[in-house]
Amino acid sequence: MITAWAGGLARHRTGRLLAALAGIALAVALIASLGSFLTASKATMTQRAVRSVAVDWQVEVQPGADPAAALSLVRKTPGIKTALPVGFAHSGAFVATVRGSTQTTGPGMVLGLPDGYQQAFPGEIRPLTGRTSGVLLAQQTASNLHVAPGDTVGIRLPGTAVRQVRVDGVVDLPQADSLFQRVGAPSQTQPTAPPDNVVLLPSAVFASLTAPAPATTQIHAARDATLPSDPAAAFTSVTRAAHNLEARASGGVIVGDNLGAALDSARQDALYAQILFLFLGVPGAILAAALTAAVAAAGGERRRQEQGLLRLRGMRPRRIASLSGLEAALVAVTGGAAGLGIAALTGRVAFGSASFGTTAGAWMLWYALAFVLGAAVASGAVLLPALRDLRTVTVADTRRQERRPGSVWWMRYGLDLVLLIGSWLIFRASSGNQYALVLAPEGVPSISVSYWAFLGPALLWIGAALLLWRLTLLALTYGRPVLTRLARPLASNLAGTTAAVLSRRRRPLARSVVLLALAVSFAISTATFNSTYKQQAEVDARLTNGADVTVTEPPGARIPPSGADALKISGVRRVEPLQHRFAYVGSDLQDLYGVRPDSIASATSLQDAYFSGGGVRTLMNRLAQRPDGLLVSAETVNDFQLSPGDTVNLRIQDARTKALRTVPFHYVGVAKEFPTAPKDSFFVANASYVAKATGSDAVGAFLLDTGGTHQKQVAARLRHQLGTSATVTDLTQTRGTVGTSLTSVDLAGLTRLELAFAVLLAAGAGGLVLALGLAERRRTFAIATVLGAGPRQLRGMVLTEAILLIVGGLAGGALIGWALSEMLVKVLTGVFDPPPASLAVPGGYLALTACAATAAVLIAALNGVRRAAGRPAVEELRDL
Repeated sequence: MITAWAGGLARHRTGRLLAALAGIALAVALIASLGSFLTASKATMTQRAVRSVAVDWQVEVQPGADPAAALSLVRKTPGIKTALPVGFAHSGAFVATVRGSTQTTGPGMVLGLPDGYQQAFPGEIRPLTGRTSGVLLAQQTASNLHVAPGDTVGIRLPGTAVRQVRVDGVVDLPQADSLFQRVGAPSQTQPTAPPDNVVLLPSAVFASLTAPAPATTQIHAARDATLPSDPAAAFTSVTRAAHNLEARASGGVIVGDNLGAALDSARQDALYAQILFLFLGVPGAILAAALTAAVAAAGGERRRQEQGLLRLRGMRPRRIASLSGLEAALVAVTGGAAGLGIAALTGRVAFGSASFGTTAGAWMLWYALAFVLGAAVASGAVLLPALRDLRTVTVADTRRQERRPGSVWWMRYGLDLVLLIGSWLIFRASSGNQYALVLAPEGVPSISVSYWAFLGPALLWIGAALLLWRLTLLALTYGRPVLTRLARPLASNLAGTTAAVLSRRRRPLARSVVLLALAVSFAISTATFNSTYKQQAEVDARLTNGADVTVTEPPGARIPPSGADALKISGVRRVEPLQHRFAYVGSDLQDLYGVRPDSIASATSLQDAYFSGGGVRTLMNRLAQRPDGLLVSAETVNDFQLSPGDTVNLRIQDARTKALRTVPFHYVGVAKEFPTAPKDSFFVANASYVAKATGSDAVGAFLLDTGGTHQKQVAARLRHQLGTSATVTDLTQTRGTVGTSLTSVDLAGLTRLELAFAVLLAAGAGGLVLALGLAERRRTFAIATVLGAGPRQLRGMVLTEAILLIVGGLAGGALIGWALSEMLVKVLTGVFDPPPASLAVPGGYLALTACAATAAVLIAALNGVRRAAGRPAVEELRDL
């Protein structure tokens, strides 16, 4: 019996089975792909964090402790690959006499490096010119002293005379911030910037120069211990190892855990990736499950009739239930296997590995979980309705051609409106000024997510779907006159009949409209979020670098604005000078940027969203019209309770006397962001006023506009032209530096998967359900044909329904997708830096999605008409 039943399903219900299999396959493939990729992405984040650190641990030997014993203890610590001692000493000044001119710097640092240090920690020192060993000067120091390899530099140490050393090379210190950190000090007491003046000496030379002077020893360590793939677990492992070392040293050392700090940032990125997986991935899986349920429901009437026939012939309900279970198992196993195959193929094609690059255990776990969830969906969509019919539907009920169930309970109680109101209230609460979705308190090893914020988008999605369902039902119930007029161009004299059929079939049609709308909204929200994130990542890179190419002058340089002429090489369209000074407001030291209001926007990107109290043009005009105008950062406005028009007295260093002098400014607007400026506190003023007040028009940086092309080539030519006298950065270089692992890995891969599945879901939601619905209405078409309806009129009936489905689904999906995109971007504000002024809408992809859905619906409609007209009506009625 079971074999015969399975064979009958395969022969006579092929379309229904294949459609259900497609829905299960999509759900399983989406969950397996997203889960595996999420796990692989977390592992990639951990690897990137490890690679970004030059020195894993800086173990500082405390006063009174034995450096040799500390070094031995560190080397014996499990997981330590390399450990080398480094000496640190403070210098009062560096002195150099070159071509008869003597230059003297301010205080600096002297480091003693052992042999093999650069090989052990290759990311700490980057050679620029000269030899790579011996006495090395930092680029900034060489610029301040106007020296080059071969020149002599004097080092002034406490308690000793000036000691002369010969410079062997000039180097860059890419990770100077961590190298010169105060080990063990909280972040608020860390230096605001690394020292400008640094000399690196061989250990033997360092020991001879600093013998009478106080020096500190750090042990720089590299780890080779295997870390967990999850950044959070890796962070916990590394910090525990660091604490264990401190405990075993009994206060003799303090560990500066650079690796832990990098993993701390990565674990927050990983948590955001997990949030995006929930926000953008789970709705797709739910939609695939709903599609499967709709496919099963399309054949519900036929299934009930088959059950009634079996019961009339004496088959017991338990036996009937087992046959329904067979169908569910067939759908679950075959659809699940197909879904896993699709997931493996997706991983192989898109990412080069069926496992998406994750470990075997994690890959198999996600595949198994996806298969189990697919089986659960199949049981819920196929088996549960059959069991419910066995309990609630009599044999007599199955013989009725039309059953009129009562109104849906959620419509009577207005659940859709309640959900929408709840969504709005939660959204208001979760988008407040002090709200943060991810909480990462400083100094706390654990981070948390405010998961209740998920309720806002979730309730909006569900509530909007139910509201669309209600509106579609109302339109089909009370809009028959309108439907008749709309159907007349296609159905001719069957327009009234077409309207009646649409009204009678309002529930299946409403379900199809809602499914298509949810699929379209899923595509819109995912694509819009992805495009907006890409847009803001580019904005962040431009804000950080300042322009396509930026030439930053060393502190203390006296390069006038006319220095821009030397930078106008081939490929450069405009060069804009930007002053960079420091100013005290009260006791707070902040960055001060002097700009030329009339031309600053010609070389860099300024958006109205960067400012408050006026747009770009308005505020630049204010600075031009009022020379003492000042744009203040939002944080400073709040800290000092400033109001527009207030006088702000800044203390700025006079270039001639080197003393601080008070300069009055007038607060005219707020700058929330500005190119090259820090993210918190800064000022923007008129460059001519700053130059007049300080007696110097020296430029801090030149912003170069290359038209958005050839940034790397222009930057390379300028580096060759300028040598070590200035720092040249380009947008492509900065884009890779400021982009988090979330930007470069997870979101790009996640959205590639999401967008591909969104198109498939939209096409399936539009085409599959309509095709199955038409297959179940062969009786209607046969009767219409017997009564004289021709192929053109039948085609008009079906196309009318298809057009209503397309218009309702696309319009509803567009509205839901727009609202959901706005809410997602607002709730996930922490992902964006800076927050977007407006959404970025990917028109090409959305047009592709709409075309795919439309094509699927029209193909299903025309194919249904062709099949209905291809068989004699009398023969069709006899079989039915």
